[in-house]
Amino acid sequence: MSSTAPPRPRILENRRTFIIVASQFNAPYVQGLVDHAEKELNTLAPNTTISIQRVPGAFEIPVVVRELASFAKADAIIACGVIMQGETNHAKNLNRSVTDALQRIAVDYGVPVINVVLSLDNETQAGERCLENKINRGTEAARAAVEIAAVMSELRRK
Repeated sequence: MSSTAPPRPRILENRRTFIIVASQFNAPYVQGLVDHAEKELNTLAPNTTISIQRVPGAFEIPVVVRELASFAKADAIIACGVIMQGETNHAKNLNRSVTDALQRIAVDYGVPVINVVLSLDNETQAGERCLENKINRGTEAARAAVEIAAVMSELRRK
């Protein structure tokens, strides 16, 4: 896992639409991801529209992402969630299920889905990746969303 964020992509002047689907479970950490993603999206794509959809937990993220992708109105969808490892394999199984579903949705619908549903061992990791600035995964997700939106736009113009 990287310890620094990727460089900022160029600023997009075109109008863009991004949707963030955020789990309400582990709310303080997920909100940190959302806040950082929103801030970075607004910086990199000043003419952007950002909407946020809240879902109960990480397991519910893919069904809402699929519904949103079926409308094909977003340049990219960012899925935000935090899954903490417990004493059983539940977290591992949940993360694999969510990851596989999000990838399938992106491919099937042709809408970029940025997966920032994090599987973390503890709250220290969650704080570093969700609340702090150095390696914030929300910031990284926004940068990836802006980059892939530009790539997809360019491909669709050809």
